[in-house]
Amino acid sequence: MRERRSSGWDLWEDAPCGLLIAAPDGTLLRANATVSRWLGYAVAELIGHKRFPDLMPMGARVFLQTHWTPLLQMQGSVSEVQLDLLHKDGRRIPMMLSAIRRERNGAVQDEIALLMAADRKLYERELLAARAKAEAATNDLEMAQTRLRQANDAMAAEDRRKDEFLATLAHELRNPLAPMANVIATMELRGADAPPSGRELGVLARQVAQMTRLVDDLMHVSRISQGKIDLRLEQANLAQTLKFAAEEAMPSIHASGQSLRIDLPAYPVWCKVDRARVTQIVANLLNNASKYSHRGAYIELVAKVSDGSAVIQVIDDGMGIPPNQLDNIFDMFSQLTPALDRAQGGLGIGLSLVKGLVALHGGEVSAHSAGVGQGSCFTVWLPLIEPPAETVDAVSDAPAAALAASSQAASIVIVDDNVDAAETLAAAMEMLGYRTVVANNGRQALHAIAESPPHAAILDIGLPDMNGYDLARKIRSEPWGSKIALVAATGWGQEADKQAARDAGFDLHFTKPLDFMKLDQQLRPLMPNGGGQV
Repeated sequence: MRERRSSGWDLWEDAPCGLLIAAPDGTLLRANATVSRWLGYAVAELIGHKRFPDLMPMGARVFLQTHWTPLLQMQGSVSEVQLDLLHKDGRRIPMMLSAIRRERNGAVQDEIALLMAADRKLYERELLAARAKAEAATNDLEMAQTRLRQANDAMAAEDRRKDEFLATLAHELRNPLAPMANVIATMELRGADAPPSGRELGVLARQVAQMTRLVDDLMHVSRISQGKIDLRLEQANLAQTLKFAAEEAMPSIHASGQSLRIDLPAYPVWCKVDRARVTQIVANLLNNASKYSHRGAYIELVAKVSDGSAVIQVIDDGMGIPPNQLDNIFDMFSQLTPALDRAQGGLGIGLSLVKGLVALHGGEVSAHSAGVGQGSCFTVWLPLIEPPAETVDAVSDAPAAALAASSQAASIVIVDDNVDAAETLAAAMEMLGYRTVVANNGRQALHAIAESPPHAAILDIGLPDMNGYDLARKIRSEPWGSKIALVAATGWGQEADKQAARDAGFDLHFTKPLDFMKLDQQLRPLMPNGGGQV
């Protein structure tokens, strides 16, 4: 207090509210500087010269007599009463008044506090605004906490699904490895010179195909999720593509003793699609239908035109889909049953892959089932296009055997540092009618090719002395190099890898393990006379 006085600050005079002391008859006994400033009077003009009612208009004086004074007399105080006071210049100033009647040194006096009503209302509005802001912040906090809980729950669910996926992946990879190991062990017991039986070769072929399909699905899903997959869109008669998909799924359907009915329009259905991807979509749905249907089940592949779209349906009478799983059946790692309970196998990424590929074509896919044991129906919609002026279907119906028969003399140099891989590929290509030469590094390959330029060369990319890209560039730089069909055979299948192969001069890019029939089909048109006698 001593410091305040020395600094010129006085609690009475400089109070943030007006202060008055009045005698019971209203005569002002004391007034602070604040109320003096508000009302436009000098303090000396108020004390002893004005009565409290003199500062009020008539209406306020009446209220003072009828309510204010009786309340002070009865209860000794009045709180927060709004009355107008008069400025010295006659203006009305709304005030909030509170008063206490006290007895000091034997004399009764009224101690009155005044607040500017406008300031009070402004303060109240600020309080209300601050309260609203605080309530909004509280709501935002609660919503943020709710979203955080939901995000944590989703992450936990995602972690569980990924854990289950990894367990499933290990399970699915072990499944084909076990019979392959059994076949190899049996062949070793029988002796190195004994030829493998047809049954053993069949087992190896089926299990390798299964592992290849698993790896391909994983790669495709990863590329779709990263937006790195490119479609080779072309005008196509959808019916022909659907026949290819059915052929691809037939081994699984036949192995399960099931039957497939194909109902395709008698007229061409034109869409702009990547034939390989649409084949993959429909084959996935057909394989899924086979996998989740009982032995001897009946599966249908139906195509029709409706509302400007090509509508493809795969219908089965198998185990069906529970209603609560229909909404997430296309989610990544989605499976109808936990991994340990599942007998049908699969990684649970097939339908996610289907959804991604369909979306890339501008289409939609949906699933319908009446419930468990009621079968299911998967429907794909793809946008139609106008039929081309000249409907030349690029897909040849000529049987592969006929093509193979016409290429007896075509020659291929096969380059791979993995001796087993090179020799088995050479054996397969010779069975398809080609003449082959094998090299296990870049120098050997260049020597063999320069000595007798082949019609084609299949080059591994990872070679010990130079990579396949450099080898391809060296071949292309030779006078005879432009006439050789070059095929890149590699384990790397990203779009960047394919572009690198194109930049190096390759005509075709295949990922390992190679599908010999597809390789033959795509390689033959690049060779003289379509791979025929040369």
